[in-house]
Amino acid sequence: MTPRPADPFFVGFFKKVPRSIAVVALGAGGAMAGVLVAAAIALPFGMADPGSGGYSDDLKGGVLSGVIDPLPYPILRVAAADGAPAQAVLLGGSSKIGVQDQVAGTTAAGVTAGGIFVRRGDLRMLLLGGGALKPAPEAVFAPAAAEPLGHWRLTGEICDGKCQAGAMKPGTGLAHKACANLCIDGGLPAVLVMALPVAGKTVVLLADADGGPMPAALLHLTAVPVEMTGLLERRDDLLIFRIDPGSVQSL
Repeated sequence: MTPRPADPFFVGFFKKVPRSIAVVALGAGGAMAGVLVAAAIALPFGMADPGSGGYSDDLKGGVLSGVIDPLPYPILRVAAADGAPAQAVLLGGSSKIGVQDQVAGTTAAGVTAGGIFVRRGDLRMLLLGGGALKPAPEAVFAPAAAEPLGHWRLTGEICDGKCQAGAMKPGTGLAHKACANLCIDGGLPAVLVMALPVAGKTVVLLADADGGPMPAALLHLTAVPVEMTGLLERRDDLLIFRIDPGSVQSL
């Protein structure tokens, strides 16, 4: 009689797998399935929170009255009233374009603007629909001059203001780079999103050294951590950062 081997031996054409091998195979398979299930549950918790940004019908069919600052991007300056402080409201279009054409010729007169807000944290933007910008019936007020806040070195991520405010989720990071470039190139405001607040804000509107739009040469640096220096100013409740030429570098 041929003695049975001490260790089980598996032959593929046998109808039955030795018990010890079957136990190991089933245990390994179960463990692998458990790891995959645990990873599927855990991985979403490690993703960056896209935040609570989104659309908001704050005006409920009403309008804001003010005057337009065209640079660095169209801004509606709203006078203080009824205990509310003066506001500087970023303006955007209903798609991936700015409203430069809509505000052309309105900077010397008062206007009313209606639409839907998109907002996240410090950042908000009024999205103008077709015909939402009209001459205001009341007299024009004179907005306060910009308040200089000195020379700063800031770190953060260059984003487009509309998507970062909640029009897209995520509105930051490499997954959003192409969309951010398309929006900024289309005239929507470019902003710097920072991890720590500066002068009470974590988002600043970006401008070139002369106060115009952010230089197009910086589009390749969107959606990555960057460092830049420049002059910071405050217009009502909005911070604007005039970037020193050649100071922007990736981290």
